[in-house]
Amino acid sequence: MMARWIRTLALLALVAGLTGCQTVKGVGSRVERAVDKVMGSKGQRMDPWENWNRKVFAFNEKLDEHVLKPVATAYAELVPSPVRTGIDNFFGNIGDAWSAVNLVLQGRFKSGVEQGMRFAVNSTLGLAGVLDIATEAGLEKNSQDFGKTLGHWGMGTGAYIVWPVFGPSSVRDSLALPLDWKASPAVVFDDGSKKVFITSLNVINTRANFLRAGQMLEGIALDKYTFYRDAYLQRRGSFDDDDEVEVLVPGNGASAPAGAASAPGDAASAPEAAASEPTVKKPADPASAASR
Repeated sequence: MMARWIRTLALLALVAGLTGCQTVKGVGSRVERAVDKVMGSKGQRMDPWENWNRKVFAFNEKLDEHVLKPVATAYAELVPSPVRTGIDNFFGNIGDAWSAVNLVLQGRFKSGVEQGMRFAVNSTLGLAGVLDIATEAGLEKNSQDFGKTLGHWGMGTGAYIVWPVFGPSSVRDSLALPLDWKASPAVVFDDGSKKVFITSLNVINTRANFLRAGQMLEGIALDKYTFYRDAYLQRRGSFDDDDEVEVLVPGNGASAPAGAASAPGDAASAPEAAASEPTVKKPADPASAASR
């Protein structure tokens, strides 16, 4: 759950990167033009379950509005920014270890060694990763997960999926989720209550860091669902696939996951059929599927 929440929240960073010193209205026009020109029909082509996905997206938005955002707002008011940065660094340092493993699995041994060195430096000199000493030393972060590794091995992205609570994903990333979860920061703790605490802290801390970007997005006259979908697919490198590659889904290409016609509140069990052994056509260039 934590991995998908963080991926969802990370999309807000794209808004912050586009805002600069411009007005919200100007940013909205700029984002709309970029989305229409670069993504447009590609995102729609990879979203055969849009009707279902929009319902789940609306459910997740309500969950964020009534639970996560208020908690993150209170947290941001109580916890100073330098402390939140240190918490980010700590969680990111654990993620660097998993990135190193995935880089090796992808055959990118030099990058894997660099990420391993980054983890070692921050874990020792950086006080268990609270301080990001490695970046100052020139060891840049190269975030990887098992979904990207599957893409490097030649698996296509597959259809875009929005999961209840977990947020935006794809067929490929959904298959990778169990392993990514096993490598999450909570894995370093054996006690169940500590796992819940560390996962909650990671999600809330990340959400607090994107409160301002979320406010910017609220002011943009843009379909939020489309923006999140296309931003996620571009961030995952899905638009680098060959334009001729067809996104195949189980059964009829126009069908939605089981239970798509039901209300989002019933979504917890309904999407399971969507992730079961999807048929994904291999892209013409397997290496491109792994890029971000």
